Amino acid sequence: MPLRYRSLLAGGLLLLSAAAYAQDTPSPPPGETPPADRATLDNRPASPNPTDPRPPKDPRDKPSFIPAPVLFYEPETGAAAGVTFLPTWRHGRDTTVRKSNGRIGGWYSQKKQLNLQISHTIFTRQERYLVSGDILYYDYPIFFYGIGNNTDIDDESEISYKLLILQQRGLKSFRRHWFAGLTYRLTDARSIKADKPLDNENDGPNQLLLLDERQRQHTTVSGLGPAVVHDGRDNILSTFRGHYLDLQALFNAKGLGSDYTFTRYTLDARHFQPVGSNRTIWASQLYGQFHNGTVPFRELANLGGVSLLRGIYEGRFRDRQLVALQTELRHHLFWRINVAGFVGAGQVARHLDDFGSRFNVAGGAGVRFQFNRRDRINIRLDYGVGSGGSSGLYFGVNEAF
Repeated sequence: MPLRYRSLLAGGLLLLSAAAYAQDTPSPPPGETPPADRATLDNRPASPNPTDPRPPKDPRDKPSFIPAPVLFYEPETGAAAGVTFLPTWRHGRDTTVRKSNGRIGGWYSQKKQLNLQISHTIFTRQERYLVSGDILYYDYPIFFYGIGNNTDIDDESEISYKLLILQQRGLKSFRRHWFAGLTYRLTDARSIKADKPLDNENDGPNQLLLLDERQRQHTTVSGLGPAVVHDGRDNILSTFRGHYLDLQALFNAKGLGSDYTFTRYTLDARHFQPVGSNRTIWASQLYGQFHNGTVPFRELANLGGVSLLRGIYEGRFRDRQLVALQTELRHHLFWRINVAGFVGAGQVARHLDDFGSRFNVAGGAGVRFQFNRRDRINIRLDYGVGSGGSSGLYFGVNEAF
């Protein structure tokens, strides 16, 4: 299989660029909470208005809006360049309210391909509401191997499509760190095509051509459903300690404008804790996605990618049901440099009772550059190897989970 990678040279350029923009606020000693995250008012200036009930403004707790260049090379795209902006801010003066963050950016490739992203996670005052969402667009070729947990590397097929994803979630707090509300998700896939009529071994048909013709046509999927979230993480960008639980059901129906009728249930559970001190963090995630109804191939659960089981090509294994577990050790070396080692396992199946003992595994290691020490924003470069003849070099902002 052709290796999809982002070049080490580009990674080095990114780290050098990051150093030019990096925040100068020093990191706290190991085991100590950063000043901007403390609930105490020690060492803050007195309020100029003694009748103002709000806590005084901490001059160190400023919003940031940091640009970072994006440079990489992949066989499917050629050279590509772009920029991403990483705003972080806090609503109100209460530093027990966690910071909100966003991401705005995109890139354009040598082969005239475009990728755009707008994302946000917002905690309102006193964390009464949690609002998050994404708008994603890309015109991007991928490799498709068919459907199932045991797909063959020799069936690798080149396909492409244009995809718009719009997702928005609004949740209200009903007790400390617990939120409930609704999620809406829309995907629009068009120009779905097999780039070559044969697979990359030229000894079989492109796997997309084996699907029914309707799945190769313009497809809209629209769904709405309830969500319950427990978010007790100390920092949502780079967590040292805490728990996260996300339970969601999404009902895709023709009444909402969907071409397909199916239900998706999602479980996302994470645990974070220091090992000895904040210099070493143990992080783990259990993830499950389950479907019933008629699900188009683009909406099937899939293993792999930049966040789930790095080392397995994204979509290398896809089907209606998925379970995956990954764990990671993150360690601070010196200055702004951190390292991580990770391992994970997962499988997909058509039905729940089809899950068995054959797990696909992945593992690897990577380095992080702390782009913004005050808000713990990391640029990461990971290399992973996984089942199915996969490997990859992954560039990302913030941790994988």
